[in-house]
Amino acid sequence: MKTLAKLGLLAILATMLLWAGWALAGNWLEVTGPCDFRFPRDHGPHPGYRLEWWYYTGNLAGPDREPFGFQMTIFRAQLSPPGGEAGGPERPSAWRTRQLYFGHAAVSDIQGKRFVFAERMARGAVGLAGAEQTDRGTRIFITPWGILIGEASQRLTVNDEKFALNLALAPQKPLVAHGLGGYSHKGQQPESASCYYSFTRLGATGALEIGGRSVPVQGAAWMDHEYSTAMLEPDVVGWDWFSLQLDDDTELMIYLLRRGDGGHSSASSGTFVPASGPPVRLERKDFQVETLGRWKSPHSGGVYPSGWRVRLTSRGLDLTLTPNLKDQELRTPGSTRVTYWEGSVSIRGRAGSNTVEGRGYVELTGYARSVQHLGEP
Repeated sequence: MKTLAKLGLLAILATMLLWAGWALAGNWLEVTGPCDFRFPRDHGPHPGYRLEWWYYTGNLAGPDREPFGFQMTIFRAQLSPPGGEAGGPERPSAWRTRQLYFGHAAVSDIQGKRFVFAERMARGAVGLAGAEQTDRGTRIFITPWGILIGEASQRLTVNDEKFALNLALAPQKPLVAHGLGGYSHKGQQPESASCYYSFTRLGATGALEIGGRSVPVQGAAWMDHEYSTAMLEPDVVGWDWFSLQLDDDTELMIYLLRRGDGGHSSASSGTFVPASGPPVRLERKDFQVETLGRWKSPHSGGVYPSGWRVRLTSRGLDLTLTPNLKDQELRTPGSTRVTYWEGSVSIRGRAGSNTVEGRGYVELTGYARSVQHLGEP
């Protein structure tokens, strides 16, 4: 069997095991209240929770102001609950692990009108992938990709045959714990939740290699770290997530949990981050999102929203979001088997009596297939 075919089969088998494991009862940890974050500990992994991810997006510019967007995510998925070691082999293989790691990365070359993405998968064993505390900070990796979270800076590294990214990131604001002390509710049950925090504004400098050339870049990035055990509740078919960075030094994160009947779950929520002062928690009633257009993927056939009007009346925000490329769809048959749209957007609008501009990222899931069918063939 050819190597690529072997890798594809491994991905399918691992994903089937992953989602089968999710259906098993077990002694999983659950998120049911404030998360009591402690750093640097909580930059690292949280085994015992089923799913976790470290997620970065950003908008960059080259020396001639040519714009680029990027996304890089490493997921940790646990195959079985804590405990249950009795009866295992006396000398377990070094390959034995409960942890699988998946990586997604993408670059939007806006001027060149091209979108490239890559995926990876590895067991959390024998140095292939993992998350650990080191003397330099928290390291999360899926070789040869990596994240390093230090006390005052962070670093991203992505190497793929289609592109490479090497960025140094510097927090320009304190991190934000979403919801109630990081307890981000995603449904009607107390355990339908995650622990969720973000660095909403990171200065970014580094280099991007794409199309055979290396481009020095700088710009702004956003980081999310989230972990949970609960799957989405049965009536939720997908979500629309927005991270917006405005030129008045404010940020806005909102997510809409879409129900099968076309409405939105009341658990949809968000956070407004002012230029200074504490973040403001948002409930569903506090913001409005209107879809301005549609785009049909020629790859998956999924029909996605394309362009939005976002309003936050309490802050006088009225924003129009425009995708910087129509096609920013990722298809990941070799890792998570999820198809989703994750793209760079430009922002124009008003904040009270002032005009405002900005950049951001939007993630759209469940349009090519309901999230309730993830992992199915």
